[in-house]
Amino acid sequence: MTQSGDHRPIGIFDSGIGGLTVAQAIQQALPHERLLYFGDNANVPYGAKTNVEILRLSRGITRALLERDCKLIVIACNTASAAALKPLRAELPEVTFVGMEPAVKPAAEHTRTGVVGVIATVATVQGEVFTSIVERFAQDVKVIKQACPGLVLQIEAGEYATPKTEAMLRGWLEPMVAAGIDALVLGCTHYPFVRPLIERIVGPQVRVIDPAPAIARRVEHVLRGTGALAGDDRSGGMHCFTSGVPEFFRGVLQHLGMTDAHVGQGHWAGNELTLSYTSPRI
Repeated sequence: MTQSGDHRPIGIFDSGIGGLTVAQAIQQALPHERLLYFGDNANVPYGAKTNVEILRLSRGITRALLERDCKLIVIACNTASAAALKPLRAELPEVTFVGMEPAVKPAAEHTRTGVVGVIATVATVQGEVFTSIVERFAQDVKVIKQACPGLVLQIEAGEYATPKTEAMLRGWLEPMVAAGIDALVLGCTHYPFVRPLIERIVGPQVRVIDPAPAIARRVEHVLRGTGALAGDDRSGGMHCFTSGVPEFFRGVLQHLGMTDAHVGQGHWAGNELTLSYTSPRI
């Protein structure tokens, strides 16, 4: 048993509930780590905002998590990663960041038809990061990208399997299936919430790729490389904060089976975010 380690928490943030899929993967891979999660539900969706606005919000969230002594920041949001990861790394070189990027590489490596699909927010599919990933890893593969405006809001509303959500997804996915995709990349951390519906629409011949497990492995690799893993003599845990309604957030955690988490409140005042441990464990 390792009796020592870095017991500072890992900070994780997203525009809302989507990054909880990443937090859950990290918690499963690293059960001794403490996690602090912030969902900016008051400002969701980020995909409809400008890069300047996304960077402003991401900067405020990062400062708030660092004030809680986080040893690593996971930007568990593809849109925020595309807009803010590079600037934040330049501004805060002493801070370790892990960001998201669409899992185009594994899709391109394993496709049999030579056609893969990516669904993401408007900001992600139109961003430079996505274009760069396709140029680096999928030059010999046809990549069909599809923005899904409104899907994040459906998921934030808890409409994981409603007729409206299904109709939206069918409108985007059925043409991709008809075009021959055999892999579908979930390019937004919200989308695993509707993965069962997506898999029903695309069928068993299409591999659906969720990047959350790969991000968890990346976090473990980074922490191990810097000697910052928590020792296994202490149990981990998670405390969540939301700028939205804590009661709603507790319901999402229950849906995911993450019943040991606490929920606190985040308050924006201009560019400053304050995190308060006010709400009880679910």
